[in-house]
Amino acid sequence: MAGDLDQFTWLVIRLLGCLRRPFTGKPFMSWQCWRHLAWIGADSIPIVSTIAACTGIILALQAAAQLEKVGALSYVANLVGISIVAELGPLLTALILAGRAGAAFTAEIATMKISEEIDALEVMGLDSVRYLVWPKCVAMVLMTPLLALWADFTGVVSGGIFSVFVLGLSAHGYYEHTATFISLRIFFSGLVKSLAFGLAITLIGCWQGFLAKEGALDVGRRTTRAVVQSIFLIVLLDLFFTALTYVAR
Repeated sequence: MAGDLDQFTWLVIRLLGCLRRPFTGKPFMSWQCWRHLAWIGADSIPIVSTIAACTGIILALQAAAQLEKVGALSYVANLVGISIVAELGPLLTALILAGRAGAAFTAEIATMKISEEIDALEVMGLDSVRYLVWPKCVAMVLMTPLLALWADFTGVVSGGIFSVFVLGLSAHGYYEHTATFISLRIFFSGLVKSLAFGLAITLIGCWQGFLAKEGALDVGRRTTRAVVQSIFLIVLLDLFFTALTYVAR
């Protein structure tokens, strides 16, 4: 256990060292950043859109079932908007990326670790963290908030479409309620959460990859462990930021 924590500390220190020259210097490769940005961002849009749209409709359904009992059906927009922007948009996006990108990061680095490719990089004078981890970290920190914003938009719009065509609400009224009740504080708290989630997924995934050492079988174990730990940390971070927002309201 102590050795695992030492490896994590080593990884964090090496990443902090990359901040001195974030986008220049050997062995930084800009094409790696672009590749990860495209794969994490653009390639994740279909699954993020589908899940966010379904979530918006589900929230509208659940809210309508309860609010129509007290004659407050127009408040469906409030519940859908705040729930998605403050919580579910960033959270669901992070969970998707933990299973998609985080697992891939672990599998890639673990395979290279076991096949001694990482040792070969170090022998050639290349910083393995700067070469392998830093582009992933930059891409995740940039794309997770953007994907969360897209999930927010998709969830709110899908909930609005459902509310207009199925529940009979006014489109103007729905989006007016949404814009009124979603404050800048709620909006930015969701962005801060998603940024922290992206950083956590990258650190856990790459850390578990560097810990691989027992042959090909360990790649699967490390990948599974990385996804479980990432999800656990995401939920803890979500709890922390939600409590912080509640206290500072």
